[in-house]
Amino acid sequence: MDLFNSTDNQNDKPLADFMRPKVLDDFFGQKHLVGTGKILSTLMQNQRPISMILWGPPGTGKTTLARLFAKSCNAAFTALSAVTSGVADVRKVIENATSRKKLGHSTILFIDEIHRFNKSQQDALLHSVEDGTLFFIGATTENPSFEVISALLSRCRVLTLHKLSDIDLRELLLKSIEAFQTRNKTKVNVTEDAGVLLRAFANGDARELINGFELACFLAAPADAGPIKITPEIVTTAFQQKAQRYDKGGDAHFDTISAFIKSIRGSDPNAALHYLARMIDAGEEPRFIARRLIVHASEDIGNADPFALVLATSTFDAVHNIGMPEARILLGQATVYLATAPKSNASYLAIDAALKDVRSGIVPEIPLKLRNAPTGLMKDKGYGEGYKYPHDYPGAFVPDSCLPDELKDKIYYRPSSRGREQTIKERLQYRWIRYKKLFEDEAKEK
Repeated sequence: MDLFNSTDNQNDKPLADFMRPKVLDDFFGQKHLVGTGKILSTLMQNQRPISMILWGPPGTGKTTLARLFAKSCNAAFTALSAVTSGVADVRKVIENATSRKKLGHSTILFIDEIHRFNKSQQDALLHSVEDGTLFFIGATTENPSFEVISALLSRCRVLTLHKLSDIDLRELLLKSIEAFQTRNKTKVNVTEDAGVLLRAFANGDARELINGFELACFLAAPADAGPIKITPEIVTTAFQQKAQRYDKGGDAHFDTISAFIKSIRGSDPNAALHYLARMIDAGEEPRFIARRLIVHASEDIGNADPFALVLATSTFDAVHNIGMPEARILLGQATVYLATAPKSNASYLAIDAALKDVRSGIVPEIPLKLRNAPTGLMKDKGYGEGYKYPHDYPGAFVPDSCLPDELKDKIYYRPSSRGREQTIKERLQYRWIRYKKLFEDEAKEK
């Protein structure tokens, strides 16, 4: 079946399908792949098929590119969906591809949503891809490093597609208006504000833009078959409330929480609130967000503001007890506080440095003076001997290191000069000679 020259009634097709590019020049976006001299345009020009995985958000042209690529290579094109197909379907394609190969013809198998294929299903492709029986193109919205088995991944080139830019969407909207007018013999006027709103709702997704525009045209169509005028109100009605693409088990989940934490770490409360809002709107588990705030309060703020950990922990308890939608207020308050708090990862670095020593075998004997001596035998062996009880001394402090002798000058904790840690730094410098020397050396280096 020729996928590019269907004899179906063109007016019955969705506008997005009606507009599907038939040549590469009509394709929008992804210039880093299809621009002059880029990988896909060069391969297509030379009619050289390869196996690849197209990774990118919905509506960025993965399926269209696969079809255009197959057409340019004069290869038979078979499309399967990982949602509805299984190993039996793959084996049937391989049998047909084997027959074509004997006649000197190439086959390209396209599998949409390849990340939904399990390991055994993906394994079924390996030999045929390896020996050239067929060329494989997989499409996925998820990171193939996690979702595609390494054996198949090593046999494919991973090409990343990006959301369409605003410039691409502008051009696509003009093309959509032209296509709708041509197909429906109807004049369409889109106000400037409506165009801006269409592009915003589309959020880099070509299919969203075209489908939203088409529905807006149907909603705005006058009874007298006159010109159609698309206004912001019509666009809003057509899109209703835009649903976020947020798979709690996929990249969007991890990317958003990563952006959220990095915004707090970067002391940018506005960015942090934006990503928090995205998670809340997408239905993210609020306690998951609260748990991340607790970790952040200790990892990135630490003793620069010890109250941050208290607030984050209290927020988790409150979120658990209150629930949504009110929990959004609690999360918002904690997010703003943590984002604007002074930052220090000194405690985080200190415990990791100590663990590194211990895990590498640096575990000297605990000094006898620090050991517990509950029996007379232990006391006779020197356990607890020489220990100085700090509260018996001025300031409840004795300048006597508790580290083993082999590590007596070791410094794991290096406080910053931010927030409350400045006070801690001054206290350590006053009490310990090794800290005084450390800070003096640091001052000289600056």
